[in-house]
Amino acid sequence: MSDKYKLTDKTKEASSIKLFRIQALRSFGDVKAGDLGGWVEGVKNLSQEGDAWVFGDAWVFGDAWVHDDARVSGDAWVFGDAQVYGDAVVFSDAQVYGDAGVYGDALVYGDAQVAGNARVFGDARVYGNAWVSGDARVSGGTRVYGNARVLGDAWVFGNARVFGNAVVYGNAQVSDNAQIHGNAGVYGNAGVYGNAWVSGSAQVYSDAQVYGNARVYDNALVSGYAWVSGDALVSGNARVYGDARVSGGTPGTPMVPINI
Repeated sequence: MSDKYKLTDKTKEASSIKLFRIQALRSFGDVKAGDLGGWVEGVKNLSQEGDAWVFGDAWVFGDAWVHDDARVSGDAWVFGDAQVYGDAVVFSDAQVYGDAGVYGDALVYGDAQVAGNARVFGDARVYGNAWVSGDARVSGGTRVYGNARVLGDAWVFGNARVFGNAVVYGNAQVSDNAQIHGNAGVYGNAGVYGNAWVSGSAQVYSDAQVYGNARVYDNALVSGYAWVSGDALVSGNARVYGDARVSGGTPGTPMVPINI
Protein backbone atom coordinates (compact mmCIF):
# COMPACT_ATOMS: atom_id res chain seq x y z
CA MET A 1 0.00 0.00 0.00
CA SER A 2 1.16 3.56 -0.69
CA ASP A 3 2.46 5.86 2.03
CA LYS A 4 -0.27 7.41 4.13
CA TYR A 5 1.53 10.65 4.99
CA LYS A 6 4.43 12.90 4.11
CA LEU A 7 6.62 15.40 5.90
CA THR A 8 5.68 18.94 4.89
CA ASP A 9 8.01 21.92 4.61
CA LYS A 10 6.48 23.35 7.79
CA THR A 11 9.06 22.94 10.51
CA LYS A 12 9.91 23.97 14.05
CA GLU A 13 12.95 23.50 16.23
CA ALA A 14 13.01 22.43 19.84
CA SER A 15 16.18 21.68 21.79
CA SER A 16 18.16 21.53 18.53
CA ILE A 17 15.70 19.00 17.11
CA LYS A 18 13.98 19.83 13.84
CA LEU A 19 10.38 18.72 13.65
CA PHE A 20 8.19 18.47 10.57
CA ARG A 21 4.45 18.81 10.38
CA ILE A 22 2.86 15.80 8.70
CA GLN A 23 0.13 15.68 6.08
CA ALA A 24 -2.09 12.77 5.12
CA LEU A 25 -1.73 11.51 1.54
CA ARG A 26 -4.79 9.28 1.71
CA SER A 27 -7.81 8.79 3.93
CA PHE A 28 -7.72 6.25 6.74
CA GLY A 29 -9.43 5.94 10.12
CA ASP A 30 -10.57 9.42 11.21
CA VAL A 31 -8.05 11.12 8.95
CA LYS A 32 -8.88 12.52 5.52
CA ALA A 33 -6.47 12.96 2.64
CA GLY A 34 -4.90 16.39 2.90
CA ASP A 35 -5.35 16.70 6.69
CA LEU A 36 -2.43 18.23 8.52
CA GLY A 37 -1.25 16.34 11.57
CA GLY A 38 1.16 16.99 14.40
CA TRP A 39 4.94 17.08 14.43
CA VAL A 40 7.54 14.35 13.99
CA GLU A 41 11.29 14.33 13.66
CA GLY A 42 11.10 11.91 10.74
CA VAL A 43 9.24 9.02 9.14
CA LYS A 44 10.91 6.77 11.73
CA ASN A 45 8.48 8.14 14.32
CA LEU A 46 5.14 7.24 12.75
CA SER A 47 4.25 4.05 10.90
CA GLN A 48 3.06 4.32 7.30
CA GLU A 49 0.78 1.37 8.02
CA GLY A 50 -2.33 1.03 10.14
CA ASP A 51 -4.40 4.00 11.34
CA ALA A 52 -1.81 5.44 13.72
CA TRP A 53 -1.66 9.22 13.63
CA VAL A 54 -0.23 12.27 15.36
CA PHE A 55 -2.79 15.07 15.71
CA GLY A 56 -2.81 18.73 16.66
CA ASP A 57 0.36 20.08 18.20
CA ALA A 58 1.59 16.74 19.51
CA TRP A 59 5.29 15.92 19.09
CA VAL A 60 6.93 12.57 18.43
CA PHE A 61 10.72 12.62 18.20
CA GLY A 62 13.95 10.86 19.04
CA ASP A 63 13.58 7.15 18.32
CA ALA A 64 10.02 7.05 19.56
CA TRP A 65 7.56 5.11 17.43
CA VAL A 66 3.80 5.36 17.09
CA HIS A 67 2.26 2.46 15.20
CA ASP A 68 -0.71 0.12 14.73
CA ASP A 69 -3.85 2.24 15.37
CA ALA A 70 -2.46 4.38 18.17
CA ARG A 71 -3.03 8.12 18.41
CA VAL A 72 -1.08 10.98 19.91
CA SER A 73 -2.85 14.32 20.13
CA GLY A 74 -3.24 17.63 21.91
CA ASP A 75 0.10 18.90 23.20
CA ALA A 76 1.40 15.45 24.11
CA TRP A 77 5.03 14.42 23.63
CA VAL A 78 6.35 10.96 22.87
CA PHE A 79 10.13 10.75 22.70
CA GLY A 80 13.27 8.83 23.57
CA ASP A 81 12.74 5.17 22.64
CA ALA A 82 9.13 5.11 23.75
CA GLN A 83 6.42 3.27 21.83
CA VAL A 84 2.70 3.91 21.62
CA TYR A 85 0.80 1.22 19.76
CA GLY A 86 -2.25 -0.99 19.56
CA ASP A 87 -5.29 1.26 20.08
CA ALA A 88 -3.63 3.34 22.78
CA VAL A 89 -4.14 7.10 22.97
CA VAL A 90 -1.80 9.69 24.48
CA PHE A 91 -3.25 13.19 24.61
CA SER A 92 -3.58 16.53 26.43
CA ASP A 93 -0.16 17.45 27.87
CA ALA A 94 0.92 13.90 28.66
CA GLN A 95 4.47 12.69 28.06
CA VAL A 96 5.71 9.18 27.28
CA TYR A 97 9.48 8.78 27.11
CA GLY A 98 12.52 6.70 27.88
CA ASP A 99 11.85 3.09 26.88
CA ALA A 100 8.26 3.26 28.05
CA GLY A 101 5.40 1.52 26.25
CA VAL A 102 1.72 2.43 26.11
CA TYR A 103 -0.42 -0.07 24.25
CA GLY A 104 -3.62 -2.07 24.09
CA ASP A 105 -6.55 0.28 24.77
CA ALA A 106 -4.67 2.33 27.35
CA LEU A 107 -5.12 6.07 27.74
CA VAL A 108 -2.52 8.50 29.10
CA TYR A 109 -3.61 12.10 29.38
CA GLY A 110 -3.69 15.30 31.40
CA ASP A 111 -0.18 16.06 32.64
CA ALA A 112 0.61 12.40 33.26
CA GLN A 113 4.03 10.93 32.54
CA VAL A 114 5.05 7.39 31.66
CA ALA A 115 8.82 6.93 31.66
CA GLY A 116 11.73 4.57 32.10
CA ASN A 117 10.82 0.99 31.15
CA ALA A 118 7.27 1.36 32.41
CA ARG A 119 4.34 -0.26 30.62
CA VAL A 120 0.73 0.92 30.60
CA PHE A 121 -1.60 -1.42 28.79
CA GLY A 122 -4.96 -3.16 28.67
CA ASP A 123 -7.72 -0.67 29.49
CA ALA A 124 -5.59 1.21 32.01
CA ARG A 125 -5.90 4.97 32.45
CA VAL A 126 -3.12 7.21 33.74
CA TYR A 127 -4.05 10.86 34.05
CA GLY A 128 -3.93 14.05 36.07
CA ASN A 129 -0.37 14.57 37.31
CA ALA A 130 0.29 10.87 37.83
CA TRP A 131 3.64 9.26 37.02
CA VAL A 132 4.42 5.68 36.10
CA SER A 133 8.13 4.97 35.79
CA GLY A 134 10.98 2.56 36.39
CA ASP A 135 9.90 -0.96 35.43
CA ALA A 136 6.39 -0.47 36.73
CA ARG A 137 3.39 -2.13 35.08
CA VAL A 138 -0.12 -0.68 35.06
CA SER A 139 -2.73 -2.79 33.31
CA GLY A 140 -6.27 -4.13 33.19
CA GLY A 141 -8.93 -1.61 34.18
CA THR A 142 -6.61 0.20 36.57
CA ARG A 143 -6.81 3.96 37.14
CA VAL A 144 -3.80 5.93 38.33
CA TYR A 145 -4.50 9.63 38.74
CA GLY A 146 -4.14 12.78 40.80
CA ASN A 147 -0.54 13.07 41.96
CA ALA A 148 -0.12 9.34 42.38
CA ARG A 149 3.15 7.57 41.60
CA VAL A 150 3.75 3.96 40.54
CA LEU A 151 7.48 3.32 40.49
CA GLY A 152 10.21 0.71 40.55
CA ASP A 153 9.02 -2.82 39.80
CA ALA A 154 5.53 -2.25 41.12
CA TRP A 155 2.51 -3.78 39.39
CA VAL A 156 -0.99 -2.34 39.55
CA PHE A 157 -3.62 -4.38 37.76
CA GLY A 158 -7.20 -5.62 37.79
CA ASN A 159 -9.56 -2.73 38.58
CA ALA A 160 -7.30 -1.15 41.18
CA ARG A 161 -7.24 2.58 41.88
CA VAL A 162 -4.20 4.59 42.94
CA PHE A 163 -4.85 8.29 43.40
CA GLY A 164 -4.35 11.39 45.50
CA ASN A 165 -0.71 11.55 46.59
CA ALA A 166 -0.38 7.79 46.99
CA VAL A 167 2.82 5.98 46.02
CA VAL A 168 3.25 2.32 45.05
CA TYR A 169 6.83 1.22 44.51
CA GLY A 170 9.47 -1.43 45.00
CA ASN A 171 8.05 -4.85 44.13
CA ALA A 172 4.63 -4.06 45.53
CA GLN A 173 1.46 -5.28 43.85
CA VAL A 174 -1.99 -3.72 44.00
CA SER A 175 -4.78 -5.60 42.27
CA ASP A 176 -8.44 -6.57 42.06
CA ASN A 177 -10.61 -3.69 43.35
CA ALA A 178 -8.08 -2.37 45.84
CA GLN A 179 -7.68 1.37 46.37
CA ILE A 180 -4.60 3.26 47.51
CA HIS A 181 -5.16 6.96 48.09
CA GLY A 182 -4.49 10.00 50.23
CA ASN A 183 -0.82 10.05 51.20
CA ALA A 184 -0.62 6.28 51.56
CA GLY A 185 2.34 4.18 50.48
CA VAL A 186 2.60 0.53 49.46
CA TYR A 187 6.13 -0.74 48.87
CA GLY A 188 8.69 -3.47 49.37
CA ASN A 189 7.07 -6.81 48.50
CA ALA A 190 3.72 -5.82 49.93
CA GLY A 191 0.40 -6.75 48.33
CA VAL A 192 -2.99 -5.07 48.55
CA TYR A 193 -5.87 -6.80 46.80
CA GLY A 194 -9.48 -7.84 46.97
CA ASN A 195 -11.59 -4.84 48.03
CA ALA A 196 -9.02 -3.52 50.48
CA TRP A 197 -8.28 0.19 50.92
CA VAL A 198 -5.12 1.86 52.18
CA SER A 199 -5.55 5.57 52.74
CA GLY A 200 -4.64 8.59 54.84
CA SER A 201 -0.93 8.43 55.63
CA ALA A 202 -0.93 4.67 56.16
CA GLN A 203 1.99 2.58 54.95
CA VAL A 204 2.01 -1.09 53.95
CA TYR A 205 5.47 -2.51 53.29
CA SER A 206 7.96 -5.37 53.58
CA ASP A 207 6.03 -8.59 52.80
CA ALA A 208 2.75 -7.48 54.35
CA GLN A 209 -0.58 -8.35 52.75
CA VAL A 210 -3.85 -6.42 53.03
CA TYR A 211 -6.89 -7.98 51.39
CA GLY A 212 -10.57 -8.82 51.65
CA ASN A 213 -12.55 -5.75 52.74
CA ALA A 214 -9.83 -4.54 55.08
CA ARG A 215 -9.18 -0.85 55.65
CA VAL A 216 -5.83 0.57 56.74
CA TYR A 217 -5.83 4.32 57.28
CA ASP A 218 -4.76 7.33 59.37
CA ASN A 219 -1.10 6.81 60.35
CA ALA A 220 -1.25 3.03 60.64
CA LEU A 221 1.68 0.86 59.60
CA VAL A 222 1.49 -2.75 58.41
CA SER A 223 4.83 -4.45 57.84
CA GLY A 224 6.88 -7.61 58.11
CA TYR A 225 4.89 -10.71 57.16
CA ALA A 226 1.68 -9.38 58.68
CA TRP A 227 -1.72 -10.02 57.11
CA VAL A 228 -4.76 -7.77 57.49
CA SER A 229 -7.91 -9.29 56.00
CA GLY A 230 -11.65 -9.76 56.20
CA ASP A 231 -13.44 -6.63 57.45
CA ALA A 232 -10.56 -5.54 59.65
CA LEU A 233 -10.01 -1.86 60.35
CA VAL A 234 -6.52 -0.68 61.26
CA SER A 235 -6.35 3.02 62.06
CA GLY A 236 -4.89 5.75 64.23
CA ASN A 237 -1.24 5.07 65.05
CA ALA A 238 -1.67 1.30 65.06
CA ARG A 239 1.24 -0.96 64.17
CA VAL A 240 0.79 -4.46 62.74
CA TYR A 241 4.05 -6.26 62.16
CA GLY A 242 6.00 -9.48 62.39
CA ASP A 243 3.76 -12.49 61.66
CA ALA A 244 0.61 -10.85 62.98
CA ARG A 245 -2.79 -11.81 61.58
CA VAL A 246 -5.68 -9.38 61.90
CA SER A 247 -9.07 -10.20 60.46
CA GLY A 248 -12.78 -9.68 60.99
CA GLY A 249 -13.76 -6.47 62.73
CA THR A 250 -16.99 -4.56 63.12
CA PRO A 251 -17.46 -1.79 60.56
CA GLY A 252 -17.12 1.61 62.22
CA THR A 253 -15.09 0.25 65.13
CA PRO A 254 -11.37 1.00 64.70
CA MET A 255 -9.04 -1.76 65.74
CA VAL A 256 -5.62 -1.16 67.28
CA PRO A 257 -3.92 -4.56 67.04
CA ILE A 258 -0.50 -5.50 68.30
CA ASN A 259 1.95 -8.08 67.10
CA ILE A 260 1.04 -11.66 67.96
